[in-house]
Amino acid sequence: MLGQLLNSLDDPKVAIGILAALNEPSLPERVTAVAGAAGRAPADVIASTVRGFLDTASDDHWLQLVGIMNRAEDPGLSAVRAILNKALPEQAP
Repeated sequence: MLGQLLNSLDDPKVAIGILAALNEPSLPERVTAVAGAAGRAPADVIASTVRGFLDTASDDHWLQLVGIMNRAEDPGLSAVRAILNKALPEQAP
């Protein structure tokens, strides 16, 4: 299930749709800020952030991610939400 979700991130419409489905109010703003600073499309930031996290995650991060997915109604979306929240933290005011 997570693999299918990761493969679908190549489609910008899907990546943006997933972002909306996460129902995380500040996340679109954070993605847009990172995309603007890097001169990249928000969908590209989503895909590369998720894949980069998975490629470099420590054993502890994997364990936390598996725990999140095990408790979730939608494990794939919960994993993406956790990854983006970890990789794109909210900035202090």
